[in-house]
Amino acid sequence: MCGLAGILSFVPDRQPVDSRLLLDMGEAVAHRGPDGEGLWLAEDGRIGLAHRRLAIIDLSAAAAQPMASRDGRFRIVYNGEIYNHREIRRELEARGHTQWRTDHCDTEVILNAFAEWGIACLHRFRGMFAFALWDVAERQLWLVRDRLGIKPLYYAPGEHGIAFASEIKALLRDPSLPRAVDEEAFFHFLSFLTAPAPRTLFKGVRKLPAAHWLRISADGAMREERWWDPLDEAQAATEETDAALAERLLALLRESIRYHKVADVGQGVFLSGGIDSSTNLRLFAEGESGPVRSFSIGYAGAHTSVADELPFARLMAESVGAEHHELRLTQADLLDFLPRLVELQDEPIADPVCVPVHFVAKLARENGVKACQVGEGADELFWGYPGWKTVDRLQRLNALPVPAGLKRMGVGILEGVGHGARSYTELLRRAAAGQSIFWGGAEAFGETMKRRLLSPRLRREFQELSSWDVLAPLHRRFHERAAEPSMLNWMTYLDLNLRLPELLLMRVDKMTMAVGLEARVPYLDHEIVAFALGVPSAAKTRNGELKYLLKRAVASLLPPKILNRPKQGFGVPVREWFYGKLGQETRATLDRFCRDTDFLDRAEVEALLGEGRGAQSWYLLNFALWWESYVAA
Repeated sequence: MCGLAGILSFVPDRQPVDSRLLLDMGEAVAHRGPDGEGLWLAEDGRIGLAHRRLAIIDLSAAAAQPMASRDGRFRIVYNGEIYNHREIRRELEARGHTQWRTDHCDTEVILNAFAEWGIACLHRFRGMFAFALWDVAERQLWLVRDRLGIKPLYYAPGEHGIAFASEIKALLRDPSLPRAVDEEAFFHFLSFLTAPAPRTLFKGVRKLPAAHWLRISADGAMREERWWDPLDEAQAATEETDAALAERLLALLRESIRYHKVADVGQGVFLSGGIDSSTNLRLFAEGESGPVRSFSIGYAGAHTSVADELPFARLMAESVGAEHHELRLTQADLLDFLPRLVELQDEPIADPVCVPVHFVAKLARENGVKACQVGEGADELFWGYPGWKTVDRLQRLNALPVPAGLKRMGVGILEGVGHGARSYTELLRRAAAGQSIFWGGAEAFGETMKRRLLSPRLRREFQELSSWDVLAPLHRRFHERAAEPSMLNWMTYLDLNLRLPELLLMRVDKMTMAVGLEARVPYLDHEIVAFALGVPSAAKTRNGELKYLLKRAVASLLPPKILNRPKQGFGVPVREWFYGKLGQETRATLDRFCRDTDFLDRAEVEALLGEGRGAQSWYLLNFALWWESYVAA
């Protein structure tokens, strides 16, 4: 796991790569790789690559980057892990690749695999990765992001060249890159808590979408392509019994966690006390000669909006004999961390869970761990969210033969009721417009409320725009490819394409890499994803029980108190803290922001604050603090 950066010049004779800028870009991502640094600059000044190393697999100096192939044709900087690198190495050796510089470095495996199979080599990789590879012979640069978007990759295209990096802050080291807001990205941010790829909130900065590659020729010609889709590998399992499906799932989980344990450093598990992380811990502990290290976060005091999960985490840790570590956070911890949070995010990731993720990562790092397994993905794949049950019921009602005109009339009635009916008004509005009522597992504001929050200028500018425009191509792709185009599968597919790669996985990446810790997500092994999308919806929702299939698969592995406890999301008591110093900070910041900018309607923001809507106020606070730190500074 590492940080990478680079520059390709389209006109090296007039504007060669600036080595000082390249060094500066590498320094900007130094926290991602505290174990070493590397720099390579082509003799003709066309391309430069910078790397910061977090040594996880093959700790030798021979595994340092930027790395060249033995014949010098390819150069790579890479962030991630290829968990099946040993199997691929054996396959390559059988095909004549017998000369290796390293003993077991996955970076060298990528180079030789690319030499053997070209870009098609990606389909052999089992892991998480983002890399930049320069082909000297073809004079082409390849930028690649893994299937699920576990690792990020950003780029800034220009007239005379292109810069790229693991984090936006590296690109911003170029003084010629303007600090300006992409206002259309901001419009969508107010819906999804993040800017959907390929946009970012910085005008002129793009992010490569998950499962995409971008090829840039030496003259600046670009071609982007999606190289994988979860629906392409999903195989319908309609003939299998629930028992057989559960057995297959457990086998896949064991296999995935075995792969995700590949490392030459100390590892651990983030443990919430829920089914997902508890299963991680239990399967991770299988075959271990010593105790596994587990790490948990809680909150000081009692909070009605967030249950105390630490007793469940302790119970699970004790059941496997883990070396358990935990920490309780306070409101002061959050407030003290806010400036650093904004800096680490690069662009707002308006999810308060970023805070506990950072502190649990720091706790793990302080206790000798360099890689941790986390539970992201299980809820999306195996029907784990209570809100999804509600959406599914509403979609069934929406399918009833009710005229669209009557639905539109209902929208008008609900809009007159007041704030309490806002969410149902938005869902009915979508139904009346012929759209899916599900727009993702994390929604900030509905279209009506969003337009009220926008300044009059932006309301006029975006009067013809809808955030459904982002989702519509995915919706079409889903219905064209899905063997079972059910609402449940649509919810999974959409979150695999938007919420997971651009929100949940980015909060994990940014917050863990800030302390030089690698986070691994075994539920998002692409074999498990393909399996989950092939399981009939009825088998995942049997008897209306959330995570029915996953629970059945691991029933014999977990304590009953863990297996049978109600779903409790990994939350933050923002609602309670909003009535204290966090609320004071939020009001002062948003008042200052509305006075100095023309993004939001001040009266609507004040109304929102007056209603005590802490979570939605947090979303606006994140954007305002980001603007002050990155744009106005």
